Parts: sequence; C-alpha cells; structure tokens
Amino acid sequence: MSKKKRSRPQARAEPTQKRSAAWLCSPDAFETLTCQGYTSLAHNPEIAAGVDTIARLIGSMTIQLMENQPDGDVRVKNELSRKIDIDPNSYTTREQFIHWIVRALYLEGNGNAVVWPNTRAGIIRDLNPIPPALASFIPDGWGYKVIIDGKEYSPDKVLHFVLNPDSYYPWMGTGYRVSLGDVANNLKLAAATQKRFISSKWKPAIIVKVDALADEFSGPEGRKKLLDEYITNNEAGEPWLIPADQFSVEQVRPLTLSDLALDAMVTLDKRTVASVLGIPPFVLGVGDFSRDQWNNFVNTTIMPLARSIEQEMTKKLLLNPNWFFRFNSWSLYSYSITELVSAGAEMVDRIALRRNEWRSWLNLPPDPDMNDLLALENYIPSDRLGDQGKLVQNGGESVGA
Repeated sequence: MSKKKRSRPQARAEPTQKRSAAWLCSPDAFETLTCQGYTSLAHNPEIAAGVDTIARLIGSMTIQLMENQPDGDVRVKNELSRKIDIDPNSYTTREQFIHWIVRALYLEGNGNAVVWPNTRAGIIRDLNPIPPALASFIPDGWGYKVIIDGKEYSPDKVLHFVLNPDSYYPWMGTGYRVSLGDVANNLKLAAATQKRFISSKWKPAIIVKVDALADEFSGPEGRKKLLDEYITNNEAGEPWLIPADQFSVEQVRPLTLSDLALDAMVTLDKRTVASVLGIPPFVLGVGDFSRDQWNNFVNTTIMPLARSIEQEMTKKLLLNPNWFFRFNSWSLYSYSITELVSAGAEMVDRIALRRNEWRSWLNLPPDPDMNDLLALENYIPSDRLGDQGKLVQNGGESVGA
C-alpha cells in the first residue's frame, strides 16, 4: 500500500509568483512599457541617494520588543524579539528587510510596501516582502482588499506600510512620484547636457578664417585637408606655419558649464529634492554639514517613518496589549564624546544611571564593579541633613547640637 505524500500545512494561503509577473519586475519590462521622456525616481541618482540615506538610517536601528509596565517601559528578550530584530526571514537580515520597506515606500511602491507574514501554529516563521508590482489595493466599502498576484487578502492578514496617505483613501500611500517627477526629469536632462558638453567637439579654442570663395576650401574635403596639413599633424607645443594670404587664426575662449548656468540649476533642483524628502541638502552634496540640521532630520523625517513602521508591526504581529515594538534611535544623533561623558556624569550623580550603562554609551565593555547606583551624601531628604557623616563629630554628636 503506497503512502500518500502529505502536503506542507499552511496557516495562510501563500502568494505565488507567476512567470508573467516576474517579467513585469524586470528592466526589460520597464524599457518596453514606459514612454520616452519618463524618468523613474529610482533611476535618478540624487533621489536614489536621498532615499538610500533614509533607508540605511532606519535599517541601522535595532528593533526592540518593549512591555509597558507601571514603572515604565521594559525591554523584552525572547524568540519573537530575536526573530524581528535579527532574521525577519530566511534570506535577509533586519537591516536589509527594513531597507527594502523604506525603498519600496519612496520609489517602486509609490507610497506602499506589503509584507506577507508566514505563520505556523500562530508562530511567525518569515516576514516575506512582496514585490510592489505584484501588490494592488481595491476599495471595499469603508475598507479595502489587498491583491497579491491575483489573490485577495484581508488587510489584517498582511503588513501594509504607507507613506504620504491619500486624501480620499487614507489606507493607501501616494509617495512622492508626482512631487518629484518634474525635478527628476530636470536633473536627467542636466546630466545628459553635461555629458554631451564634455564629450562634444563643437567647442573649439581657435577659429580659422578662410576664403570661402576659393575652390580649395569650398568643400569639406578641402577644409579637412587644411586641418590635416597645418593643424592635426603638428606636435603639441609646436608652432603653426600657415600661409598669411590664405587664412588667419583667432583664439577664442571656449564655453564652460558655468556659461550654461547648469550648476545653479542643478543646485536648485537638488535643494528641491532635499526639501521634498525632508533631508539636509548636504546629504546631496549641497552646502556644508550641520549637526543641528542632522539631528533635526532624525527627529522630523527618520523617526516619524520609523514610528509608522513600529505601529503597523505592533498592530498586526502582537497579541499582548502591553507589548509594542520600538526602534532604538540612540545611535542616530550626532554627539561628541565630551557631550556623552558630561551627560552621563550628570545622570550618574543624580542616581538616574548606572556607571555600566554610562560605559555602554561609549561602546565600552561592562565592569563588574560598576553595576551599583552611586548616591552622593548630599543627595538625601532635607529632614535627614543632620545624619550626614561629615557633620557628625565627637562620638556621634552633630556639629552645632
């Protein structure tokens, strides 16, 4: 009696990727389906660089599983927290996974990124990113349905991250394709103009005046013979010997990129890209680094998007109402060593920080003798001022008693 091969149990229907859908994600499909003159945001170096900076910063933060307790939030370390922070799926790290989400939100997904959680017996096995070309969204009354490769899913069965929500359908992102479309095209044209300008040969440093009525120079062959005979064949630095009665040579200043005002236009477009993406202009090579601008960038661009990702993961992946995910943003801010040492010293003196926690700020290993909280003798309740040891003299009597 032959045994039937058991199929692998599935808690949720797995989306399949058809060959035709895979072709739609290929570069050949992009070149075939898009019209000439269209500039993809992902193909623009300035926009891609700005998005990559945002994605790298968010991806570099650890994702911590936290528990809300009466005395404050406490970090929870278990298999779930390790799964999310270390290996969200079998083929990417957390940094790659978050980087993909952010890139899809800004570029290919046009404000939307979908992740399908593969679960078995209520346990998360993998968080599988869905290519943006395979995901679509259909309104359904006050809600909507998620379509993945032709199969319908309820929104609570997938992770749907949204950037720049639509005014009519707030559950769907719109991205920045409209806002950055014209700027991306301008930057593309400027790059093409600069390339042609540098490689072209129509910017001569000299002008040779000839008698156009002369038979010898009336045709292209005669003019080419002139150049070959008197100019092309000369060695570098060798003076030209030319007939004075046949033609004359004048030196002119060739055009430069500054004459075309390309630098000013490109700088303006880069500032526009930086403004729309919410990044400092110096990230795109415009202006000098500013620590205040960088820290403001972390507060106003990086962390709001990180909070959005946190909330979607908390809402869809956690059952315990006291648990939530949180990105650790500590490493993103620009601090000097002096500031870290000074701030740590203040907190240690006020019994708000252990010295080993202080050492971790500076990436130093823990010291077994630095786990206790230190209390300065002066930091005691006012009704116990007389109990200070330095005020007790003569066998236990307080000074002034």
